[in-house]
Amino acid sequence: MGGIEVAAITSYSKEQLIALQKELSAEYEAFKARNLVLDMSRGKPAGSQLDVTNGVLDALESYITEDGLDARNYGVLDGIPEAKKLFSDLLNIPKEKIIIGGNSSLNLMYDTMVRLMLFGTQGNTPWSKLPVVKFLCPSPGYDRHFAICEDLGIEMITIPMKEDGPDMELVEDLVANDASIKGIWCVPLYSNPQGVCYSDDVVARLATMKTAADDFRIFWDNAYGVHHIYGEKKLADIFELTEKAGNANRVYYFFSTSKITFPGAGVSLIASSESNVAEIKKHMGVQTIGHDKLNQLRTVHYFQNAEGVRVHMKKLAEELKPKFDIVLKTLDKELEGTGLATWTKPLGGYFVAIDTYEGCAKETVALAKAAGVTMTGAGATFPYKKDLHDRNIRIAPTYPTAEELQIAMDLFCVCVKLAGVNKLLENK
Repeated sequence: MGGIEVAAITSYSKEQLIALQKELSAEYEAFKARNLVLDMSRGKPAGSQLDVTNGVLDALESYITEDGLDARNYGVLDGIPEAKKLFSDLLNIPKEKIIIGGNSSLNLMYDTMVRLMLFGTQGNTPWSKLPVVKFLCPSPGYDRHFAICEDLGIEMITIPMKEDGPDMELVEDLVANDASIKGIWCVPLYSNPQGVCYSDDVVARLATMKTAADDFRIFWDNAYGVHHIYGEKKLADIFELTEKAGNANRVYYFFSTSKITFPGAGVSLIASSESNVAEIKKHMGVQTIGHDKLNQLRTVHYFQNAEGVRVHMKKLAEELKPKFDIVLKTLDKELEGTGLATWTKPLGGYFVAIDTYEGCAKETVALAKAAGVTMTGAGATFPYKKDLHDRNIRIAPTYPTAEELQIAMDLFCVCVKLAGVNKLLENK
């Protein structure tokens, strides 16, 4: 940075900060003059990533399923057998626990929550008939999870995330003493946005903890369960643990191929206990006659088996790794040791999370946007969009090209530093 020492900027004198602010402002104005238009607001795959999967478009070898059904016609509420087998083998979930849905696991999550609101579960009072319903929200987390709760009037309780998952001491204390707490959102592997992988201990505690509510449910959104980039992490088996603990009905497990094949044209699933599955199918059978079996069949024909999915994911990792490298190397180069930011180094998934100097996330995002780079809104990773420390920002590196991403990250780091220096001067 023009010869000015950047280490420990937080300890600079007022005079040093003013000099640095002047230099950063000049860098920032130079970026603005480039009239950039770059979008890093959501975890969308780039065209080059989608091209890796183009073969699925021509993969339908036949429209007859292995048990002789014509997939062009009505029927099969819970998914064709070969799709269940594919995901059973891939995720180590017994076939009888699986229901295959349409393209969106988010759709399945919303429907599941609405069913609980309208009908309750396992003979318990429908949630909509209760005076208050609360949900635990590990944060930073997935904004669309929080939007579902907000849409349905469910009160959200922020749970801090640690390096191995949610703060379990807090979770255990809350659920043991408050029957109005009905569930928890979990993205257990390469969490959105921090890339946290739940430890075996955290999974076990979630499975076995005592809850005041008999109908407490874990919404286990394993969206990135096969999205390995830097090696491979594995989760403890949540179904095995809940069953051993006598809590077989506790988990709703969600997964989709939206970021494996094509968003909007993938295949999703919900898995749960056989008792829960029967309950879901009862209401689902009124809602639909069945989802897109041709797409299920096409997906199976393309991958062939679970190993086919794993091979495919290695190809996607080769596509994504250079982009994650750009993000992490740029953060290391520009922000390491400045005291103005900390960030995660995920081993997989779709995002990198950064915490700016306190009170600077909104300004950082606004500065980037004014210079032509759209980021996920500051605060979006918290319930009600309220980041009490105004620090967390989600970086979504997948959509831009590598060249665009490098430019965006260079600008972003300037914005982080400029917002941080502005805040330090404000506090002097």
